[in-house]
Amino acid sequence: MKIDHTSVTNGDDNICKTIEVAVIDRRELIPPPVFPFPVVGDELNLIPPLNFAMVDNGIFRSGFPDSPNFSFLQTLGLRSIICLCPEPYSEATTEFLKDGGIRLYQFGIESYKEPFVNIPQDTIHEALQVVLDVKNHPILIHCKRGKHRTGCLVGCLRKLQKWCLTSIFDEYQRFAAAKARVSDQRFMELFDVSTLKHLPMSFSCLKR
Repeated sequence: MKIDHTSVTNGDDNICKTIEVAVIDRRELIPPPVFPFPVVGDELNLIPPLNFAMVDNGIFRSGFPDSPNFSFLQTLGLRSIICLCPEPYSEATTEFLKDGGIRLYQFGIESYKEPFVNIPQDTIHEALQVVLDVKNHPILIHCKRGKHRTGCLVGCLRKLQKWCLTSIFDEYQRFAAAKARVSDQRFMELFDVSTLKHLPMSFSCLKR
């Protein structure tokens, strides 16, 4: 509130009076907002797995998921997971899948280092059939770090989506970074997708 001093002349008497007028700022009538202290809630515990990303509608990729990621994974409403690692899941992860009714497809591809490379084409082919079946969506594809094995499977999917090799390699390298392998890119380049073209392909990018 502030005081406004106003002078008033009283007609012919030529008398000047000073009247104090109270001017009220309406903002003073509104209580100041109360900002509560942050509360640690579920939204602060949504931790995605390493290298998590969306590949297409209903298709995701990542590194190996673990218990800190469960709350985040629940938000995806997963129906299926493709695991490209031969290692078994922990008891906690197995229970998470069971409780969520999530089906596990495990294609155990051994980790490797160049120049001793052995990417099984048949296994990638089988995994792609699972990915292409929309009844399995939403689906998560993962390996240990979400780089090489996952990158190869996603790269072969991109060939089905008619991506050019430059774009496929760019996406692969974005996740593999300094660990990018020429052998992986050669595998994607040579992978034959012709035997998969008869399968129904109804999710977004495949409509191009």
